[in-house]
Parts: sequence; structure tokens; C-alpha cells
Amino acid sequence: MKENIVICINREYGSGGRAIGEMLSDDLGIHYYDKEILKLASEDSGINENLFVNADGKYKAASLFRGTSGAYNGELLSPDSSGFTSEQNLFNYTAKTIKDLADTQSCIIVGRCGGFILKDRPNVVRVFVYAPHDFRMEQAAKKKSLPPRELEKYVDRVNHHRAEYFHYYTGMEWYDARNYDLCIDSSRHGFEKSVEIIKGFIKVRFG
Repeated sequence: MKENIVICINREYGSGGRAIGEMLSDDLGIHYYDKEILKLASEDSGINENLFVNADGKYKAASLFRGTSGAYNGELLSPDSSGFTSEQNLFNYTAKTIKDLADTQSCIIVGRCGGFILKDRPNVVRVFVYAPHDFRMEQAAKKKSLPPRELEKYVDRVNHHRAEYFHYYTGMEWYDARNYDLCIDSSRHGFEKSVEIIKGFIKVRFG
């Protein structure tokens, strides 16, 4: 790739978005960042990595019912602040890490509101990968050994949680197509063709 391009992927659990991201990484020869982002944020901030891991994907759910949110504003608290290790500040350091990565390299970033954090950058492609219920159950069963009813509850819970997390930190709706440049039904195209669709979009957009 001749220019620095960042691909941010949000995905329903069971849609294969992670696998598509990894395949795209191999195809394009660029780095794939998922949980590694937490390690980098820990190194940058000096905050224990376990705190980032424990807070990953979490939010103050009670605040949603009070009409407030943790909408991201980029503010980083100093080590002497009482909120230095708060979930909000941990998210802000994670966001800083995502920005730093986007400044220095072409890469793929999965989840963590990456597309929102980088939404104003012209070199960013925001992708949402989704799939119908039955397909997601089939894919989830390959990873989780649960009875069908329990598996369904688990998948629904994970996706609901991702949607609420996204809304909490962005004020936007996770499933709203207007928040993405490209939405892909992985069940209709398969993983390999989904990768080709993303590559094709990049070629059309950036030449």
C-alpha cells in the first residue's frame, strides 16, 4: 500500500468480523490490532495492563439511565488525579493509542470505537460486519460449547453490550449504517469475498 490507510472494523459477535480482519491483514501485509491496543495503552500511560483488560468494553451502565454518558472528548487525566485509573480515562488512553497508530502506519483496528475516534481523518475506512441470526449462531458454536438456548443468550448479550458500549462513548447507535463507510453481510459473501469487497472499496476510494 502506497499511502497510510487505517481500516476500523466493528462487528457483530458470530459474524466473522475478526476472521475477516485477520485475513485482510495478511492480504494487505499490514498489522492487525485488537487486544494488543490495551498493552500499548498501558505502556504509554504507565497504568497496569490488567486495569485496561478489566475495563475493556465496559462502561458505567447506570449512567445510561440517568441520561448521561462518557462521550469521548480526548481529555487525559494526570497521574495525580483521583480519576487517573477510571474507566473513562482508560478509554481515553486507549483512544490516544489508536490515534498514535493511525499517525504512524497502515493498520487494521478492531472495535473500541476506532471508527468514531478517527472519523474525521480522510485516510480511514470504517467497516461494519454483520450477519443473520442463524449464521451467527453457527459461527458462535465453533467457539463456544454451550446448549443452543444458552449460546443464543450469550451471543445476544455480547452484541447488546457492544452496542451499549459504543453508544456510551460516542453518543451514536452501533447499528446505524451512517456511522460506517461500508457494511457487509458476511453470510451472503463469505469471509474471502468480504475481504475482497473491502479491498475493492479501498481501491475505488484511494486509487
